[in-house]
Amino acid sequence: MTKSTPMVLCAAALLAGCGVPKDKYAAKELEASQVKRQLEDETARVKELESQLAASHQTLTTTETKLAQVAAKSTEYEQLNKSLEGQIKAGQIELSELKGKMTVKLKDKILFSSGSAKIGKEGKVALDAVAAAFKDLKGKTVIVSGYTDDVPIGKGSGYQDNWDLSAARSAAVVRYLESKGVAPQMLGLAGYSEYRPLAPNDTAEGRSQNRRIEIALTAADYTPPAVDAAKPAAPASPAAPAPAPAK
Repeated sequence: MTKSTPMVLCAAALLAGCGVPKDKYAAKELEASQVKRQLEDETARVKELESQLAASHQTLTTTETKLAQVAAKSTEYEQLNKSLEGQIKAGQIELSELKGKMTVKLKDKILFSSGSAKIGKEGKVALDAVAAAFKDLKGKTVIVSGYTDDVPIGKGSGYQDNWDLSAARSAAVVRYLESKGVAPQMLGLAGYSEYRPLAPNDTAEGRSQNRRIEIALTAADYTPPAVDAAKPAAPASPAAPAPAPAK
């Protein structure tokens, strides 16, 4: 109850004690009750507004944090962006980073000839820059994923199908990155064949977009424990000769 409420009630009491007619006393009592209710309503409304303001502030803080994450570019991103500037401008490579995940997308023609998993000269230049940005990282995971279009693999390619080719290309990139100093514990690979297209396969441009290698750098979700290899057991000592029987 606020300070003004007792004052109204006291005034009503004084009026009653001075012989004020009952109808006037009842009117004053009703007025006091209405004032009290209004004050209670206003107090509740203020609390509700304060709660809404606090929620809005929290939403704003969260939004600002997300915007900062999107806008911020990691050191690895900046280094790789600079190293691959020529290939990026030529449209051979796309580089993106969102919420801590950096992805390097390479069109297959920069890495491999048709139906092959052998890395070409241009591809090695691009992968050298990728390896330079990744090789000193700790606590990260690098997943190399291979994708193809839906054109069946030629019989003379040496690969059974697009599954086989996409996995072989991923493995070739993983091995090359390892040869350039990227820790094998960070590396992984996947082959998606034709089943995750970026565009319809009914045009040459669409098929070109679908034939790609994506290299994703993320924080390591799991680091397997290091286990020492079991040491071979020491050879057993030759048994001591049994004592000669007493004569």
